[in-house]
Amino acid sequence: MNRNAASTRQAGFSLIEIIIVITLIGLIVGWAATQLFGKQDQALWRAGKAQLTQLGGELDRYKLDTGRYPNTQEGLQALVKQPAGVANWIGPYTKADNLKDPWKNDIVYRAPGADNRPYELVSYGADGKEGGEGVPNKDIRSWEN
Repeated sequence: MNRNAASTRQAGFSLIEIIIVITLIGLIVGWAATQLFGKQDQALWRAGKAQLTQLGGELDRYKLDTGRYPNTQEGLQALVKQPAGVANWIGPYTKADNLKDPWKNDIVYRAPGADNRPYELVSYGADGKEGGEGVPNKDIRSWEN
């Protein structure tokens, strides 16, 4: 009888062993998730930079066609729909969806821009607020590398 009881105990896992395995699996999953989400934030931030570069190209095409950049009041909507009184508009230059950053916030457009630039494009990052620290929340500006 003792022999069967001993072999039965050895055949299964103890509660402590199961808890240790579940804890290890949880730690591995937690580590992998933080690694993955960190990469996703960086990827979205880089996508935001690329989007501002692309919009800059569309603004340059707009200027080539019309002779000027849109003013601040016309905004980026001038790339989607012809503003009143603008001749030689051969748009749309982009889709309305492209006027929002990867976090679905409106891209800020100012004309003229800072430091005597003809325009400025800004994404406020993941937090949607001016300023911000770190890759997901740091502002993205068209004139910064």
